[in-house]
Amino acid sequence: MRRTLLCTLAATAALLAGCTGLNTVQGDLSTWGEWPAGRAPARYAFDRLPSQQDRLEETERLEQMARPALARAGFSPAEPGATPDVLVQVAARTTATAPDIWADPLWWRGGHGLVRRPWVGPVWVLDPRFESRRYERQVALLLRDAATGKPLYEARVANEGASMGSDSLLQAMFSAALIDFPKTGPNPRPVTVALP
Repeated sequence: MRRTLLCTLAATAALLAGCTGLNTVQGDLSTWGEWPAGRAPARYAFDRLPSQQDRLEETERLEQMARPALARAGFSPAEPGATPDVLVQVAARTTATAPDIWADPLWWRGGHGLVRRPWVGPVWVLDPRFESRRYERQVALLLRDAATGKPLYEARVANEGASMGSDSLLQAMFSAALIDFPKTGPNPRPVTVALP
């Protein structure tokens, strides 16, 4: 009876740990900068590069994803017409990568492989299960002093997975970028944040 109860509790804990993992994002965080000692987070405004001006809708979407992370770090948006203390630049990128089938001498990945079938024996097959397209995602955030233009803090988060991801994933990655603001290094370091 006691052994059954312990096994049930262990299985429940493992299941709950697995479910928790579905609601978190892991990434590699790199941070640089010299945030002045004693300077508190203050009012910010987004600063857009000329290339971001051309893709205004996409840029505004990224800025909306970064706002909750900035708020958690203590920043507040400057009122229209007010002078901000910090200028913020944000960027994101997702890159699809396909496996190089020639990198493996036996073509284990990439649509070819030696498969052992119990009723036939080992055979070479063209099998779509071996295809494994990966998506590399990155977000970047740069904080500059509004008066001098000096970079104060830069953060980048990298993550990869089997899907393109979503806006909530990118929002979580922006949260990871400011998870231990204003501390920097060591670079890169693993971080885990909850999905919004």
